[in-house]
Order: sequence, then C-alpha cells, then structure tokens
Amino acid sequence: MALSYKARKRLSIFVLVVGLPLYIAAALFVVSLFERPSILVELGVYVGLGILWAIPLRSVFLGVGQPDPDAESSEQK
Repeated sequence: MALSYKARKRLSIFVLVVGLPLYIAAALFVVSLFERPSILVELGVYVGLGILWAIPLRSVFLGVGQPDPDAESSEQK
C-alpha cells in the first residue's frame, strides 16, 4: 500500500519527534545491561544502531524534502 505525500510527511515527523527518542532510550538501556566495552566497540554499536533504525523507514523518508508532486503549481494555470 503506497502512502500519499502528506501521510509520508506526517509519519516522518512523528517518527523523528516520537519514535527516534524512544529508540535512542531503548538502545541506551540495552547497552547499559552489559559491562561497558572499550570505547571503539561502544562507538561501533551506537553507529550500527544509528544506521539500523533508518533502513526499514527509508521508504517513509524518501522524497519528503521535495515539493508535493500532487499539488498544482502556479505555472500550470
């Protein structure tokens, strides 16, 4: 099911404002359950988790920064 431009834009804002802070808190909690590794391993875990959240949501963010393709431009009148 394809989402409309407005729906993708609203969903992307929701993910960035609500979902991403929750994901960060969950990642910090999970990492804190283990003994603290070396700084390079910890950095690698955070970088990996930082990339991992965006992969399934790529289609939501794709094209959101572009103008609305369904809106009529003033030049076409």
